[in-house]
Amino acid sequence: PFVQHLGNELSEEEVRKLASGTRTRTQAKWPRLGTMTCSSALDRFGAVGLESSVKPLLLHKTLEANWPLVNKTFVAQGSSQDVSPLQRELLGLMGSYRDVYFPESSPMAEAREVRSAYCLHALNHVLKANARVLANNSHLRDRKPGEELEDECRDQGMTRPKVLILVPFRDHALQVVHILISLLEPKGKKMDVSHKKRFKDEYGEQASDRPPNLSRPDDYHAIFSGNVDDHFRIGLSVLRRSLRLYAPFYSSDIIIASPLGLRTVLGTEGESKRDFDFLSSIEVLVVDHADVYLMQNWEHVLTTIKHLNLQPLGSHGVDFSRVRMWNLNNWAQYYRQTLVFSSIQDPQINNLLTKHCFNYRGQVSVKNLSKVGSICQVVVQLPHVFQRLNSESFTDQECRFQFFVDKVLPQYRDAVMSHTLIYVPSYFDYVRLRNYLRKEEVNFASICEYSARSQVCRARHFFQKGDRQFLLFTERFHFYKRYAIKGIRNLIFYALPTYAHFFSEMCNMLRAGSDAGDSGWTCTVLYSRFDLHRLAAVAGAERAAQMLRSQKSVHLFVTGEEHSL
Repeated sequence: PFVQHLGNELSEEEVRKLASGTRTRTQAKWPRLGTMTCSSALDRFGAVGLESSVKPLLLHKTLEANWPLVNKTFVAQGSSQDVSPLQRELLGLMGSYRDVYFPESSPMAEAREVRSAYCLHALNHVLKANARVLANNSHLRDRKPGEELEDECRDQGMTRPKVLILVPFRDHALQVVHILISLLEPKGKKMDVSHKKRFKDEYGEQASDRPPNLSRPDDYHAIFSGNVDDHFRIGLSVLRRSLRLYAPFYSSDIIIASPLGLRTVLGTEGESKRDFDFLSSIEVLVVDHADVYLMQNWEHVLTTIKHLNLQPLGSHGVDFSRVRMWNLNNWAQYYRQTLVFSSIQDPQINNLLTKHCFNYRGQVSVKNLSKVGSICQVVVQLPHVFQRLNSESFTDQECRFQFFVDKVLPQYRDAVMSHTLIYVPSYFDYVRLRNYLRKEEVNFASICEYSARSQVCRARHFFQKGDRQFLLFTERFHFYKRYAIKGIRNLIFYALPTYAHFFSEMCNMLRAGSDAGDSGWTCTVLYSRFDLHRLAAVAGAERAAQMLRSQKSVHLFVTGEEHSL
């Protein structure tokens, strides 16, 4: 597969077809991954078959020997297999060199299996590429004087880095490097790894300032364990018998970085000190924990993608007689494989693949809708009113704002409807609502991810006591802090939450700080026809489809022990 993928020469007509973005879509269903959408611009790369074995990958011997040991955590006790069903199917897709989007990589379960799988694939790609270069070097040394250079010796890109792995925190980079070392180590021997102590000091456990007495859910501990610094980048050079950490980018085979860490190197147009040539020949891009970047800064991800596979501004010592023709033709983006892993379906992540990825072998996206929504995890007796907007697009925020101001907010302005929390996923929507409430002199407090601890304490206190009628609350604050907000009686979701389980978490907060016999709680949710995945994750796929098809724009559900949905 490696030779077939990189050795395939595209015609100019095929390149024009790839650049147009027109794709043929088909569906496939696999035992573990479920329903998948397969898209391809070229007819000869259509739907995927069922690659039920990793043998077609033709793994490097060292990787094949070490894989069972590295992967033993995910194999059932007593099983003779050395690969889980999920990894078997993911490795089959990766080995076909198609783009892959897997949005069910839970940080508590699948994420570890996924990480081992893409490390195996990335390292296999690097070892095969390096082995080919070394073999051709030997062939060229034995070449007779005056003998012409064969096309088979075109085995390189414009720069050396071949694999870029994006992870959100240093702890994730630490785990990736540990897996790579384990895969490379000779059996029974320790691998020669340079700067190992420095790497452990900089990427290992750090002191936490979080209060130890706060109870947080399992997904929080899974995401925020270890070193959670999000500004880093490190180059890895894979040699014959050693691994060099902190290698200069132009001497690296693999780059592991956070989007923010790369963003500071890439710079902006007009800056004197900026560099992006080292991304010119990336052949495998891994975007792990893509949903976390939505909580950080998605623009950093887009900036990184836009700087991939551009023609370098300098030569950087490359031997142009060894550069592949498709690299010289500036067609590298059509050969780049992009692997995206997330715990949720999200339009922005989908857009990353549809608008910025042009792999000539096509794309495969897992498209399973949630059968049981997170609303079933709401344990309080609570009526949920879902109100549908007539929005023109996913990004049409004007319609949502006017609907909220004209239809929803007036219902809660009465003093009787106090203790109302407004949950806002987008920070830009939060700023707009905050400015509007200030202008209208509404009695409210606000909490966002940029609020100082003292501001958060005051806002929570005033809201619980009823001194502030409204509390404007951002999703990112909940993602990073998970504080229990006491005193909520009315809950408004300005938009459906990015993470479905946040819906039940917020609804169940109504019990906090409430009297045993307290009642009269309400929950209002705004959604549009472009919120299919989020709505399905909250309400369930079947119920979401009915709500979107219905002529009615308002739907009521009641949760609690005495009620059924």
